Formats: sequence, structure tokens, C-alpha cells
Amino acid sequence: MVVADQVMEQVGVLGGGGAVGDALLRRLAGSGRRVTVFSRRPVAGVPAGVEWRRLAVDKGSGGAASDVEAPSAIALWICIAPIWVVEGYRALFESYGAQRIVALSSTSRFVKGDSKDRAERDTAQRIAEGEERLTRWASGRGVEWVILRPTLVYGGGRDRNVAEIARFVRRFGFFPLLGEASGLRQPVHAEDVASACVAALGSTAPRNRFYTLSGGETLAYREMVARICRATGRPARMPRVPLWAFRLGVRGLRLLPRYRGWTPEMAERMNRDLVFGHEEAARDLGFRPRAFRPTPADVGG
Repeated sequence: MVVADQVMEQVGVLGGGGAVGDALLRRLAGSGRRVTVFSRRPVAGVPAGVEWRRLAVDKGSGGAASDVEAPSAIALWICIAPIWVVEGYRALFESYGAQRIVALSSTSRFVKGDSKDRAERDTAQRIAEGEERLTRWASGRGVEWVILRPTLVYGGGRDRNVAEIARFVRRFGFFPLLGEASGLRQPVHAEDVASACVAALGSTAPRNRFYTLSGGETLAYREMVARICRATGRPARMPRVPLWAFRLGVRGLRLLPRYRGWTPEMAERMNRDLVFGHEEAARDLGFRPRAFRPTPADVGG
């Protein structure tokens, strides 16, 4: 199936919050397309010209969300909701006549699959199952799909990676590291992810493919934290802490709501290389991610 040029002006977005959502809606709003955002709750900061529609949940269909009205066809969709819930919106896609769906997943399915922490393993499994269910449904319906797997996303001060480290530094004045913290990372900016999403909508973009979206620079975890510290305007205080102290500290931090998702395994990964190539995305989608140079705006400053 080739998506016709005349439907390129109409795009549906499932979800819309977070760093990628902000960047995506701004980019789509400035592209001349008509954009409709679907979510169960209002999306803050929706750009002028972007329509928001509330989703209803039809409990009789297994909790799948649907829209009451489908006044016009929407052939192109970008889904930035968690990948494990996207397939549950099949009634919505079908009612609008979806022809191509671009969905965000994550390389976490490969990173956390062997974690000692059960919650992290469960997350990896949900990602893998979400990808499989979406592709199976779409292929069965003749709907083109593209799934993008970004690495460590940052930007806008609203992510759970770089911005979370920055918040810790502002609160405590330092960030602890395990050993050398030499594991390699590839932070990818939310705006670069949003650009890849839009590129994947194009009629000439390959269909039914997975793409990795990694950052434009590979650097050690320690250097990544140092640059985050500089972006906050704070000194790069990064004391080395033994694993037993990390485990004890995390146990205490998890008593605070903001840090309930922290695990000792996060510290252990500081010395593990998490590197993924994005050559295919560069070739097919023109993906050219920036180097990691976080600004105060990127870290919520």
C-alpha cells in the first residue's frame, strides 16, 4: 500500500504528553498539516491549529479506547503512547481508516530484559509484547507500520532520564557514580525523535520496519552526568559510591514518590555499554541526531 499524497495533510496523534509529544506537535503544527490529538486527558500546551479530542474507553470491548465520532478519514497516525497500549486502540484506527501507523517503542526491551529487578523485566516484556501485537494486527488489516526505538530520550526538562539526573543534582548538590561509570550512552534529543516520526509518515518511507534512534554522540556515563551538571549551572560533583551504599541509598530514596522507580540495577548499568546503531534510520528517514550538548531548557532550568 502507498499512502496517497492528498491525505498527507491529515495526521492523528495518539497521546501527546512528554518531551517527544511537545516537540512533535510543534513540528506538525508548523508543517501545514491538519493535526488531531487523541487522549483521555487534555494535553497541555497544544499549539494553535491543533485539535484535541477526548478518548472514551469502551469497557465492553476489553478496555479498548474509541472515539465517539469519526467525521473525516485520518490515514496517517503517530502513536507516542506506551507501545503496549497502542494495539488496544485498534477500533479508533479502523473507524478513521488508518493506512499507516508510526509508533514509538524503546531500546529498553533489550536493555532491561535480563535485569535482576522484576519490574524492569516486566517492562521489557510489555514492550516486546506491545510491538508484536501491534504489528500482527496492522499486518492483518493491511495497515502499514513503522516502529521507532529511541535510546535515552531527553529534552524539554520533562523526560525521565537527563531531567531526572538534573533534578537530583539540584536537590542534593551531587550525583553518585558506581566505580568509573564508564558505560557508553547515546542520549537522543526529543526533537530529533519527533523529526524521525514525521519522516516515517512519508509515502516514500519504507513500511513494516523497525528503526533504532540513537543519539549523535557516544559518551561515557560519567561524561554524560558531568554535562548535565554543567547545564544546571552546578559543579560536577560525582563521588564514587560502592554498590552496597547504592542499594542502601536507593532503598531510602524509594520512600519518596519521585524516586519509587529507582533500582540498584540502574547503578550497575552505569558501567555497561548500551550502544545501538541508527544507520538504517539515517539511510531511510534522513535521521541526523545532534551531539549531546544539553541546555538549561533541556534539563528544566
